[in-house]
Amino acid sequence: MGEKSLDDAARLAAYDEFAAGVRDELAATKARMDELAAAGKVKTATYRQLFAVRITLKEIDSRLRERRL
Repeated sequence: MGEKSLDDAARLAAYDEFAAGVRDELAATKARMDELAAAGKVKTATYRQLFAVRITLKEIDSRLRERRL
């Protein structure tokens, strides 16, 4: 526990950094899925894992956008 709480500006910066990270990871996941799809590997375990990750990231991104972050 002993962590100091962040002030409002630091909290907003942390949210902005989180949102940017989610969007970067989502873009990278989509790109990797596109590569696998182009190689005809849409039935692989890797593709399916990426698909699940993409769904999760899209949901997080959607919630962030709802709050204009």
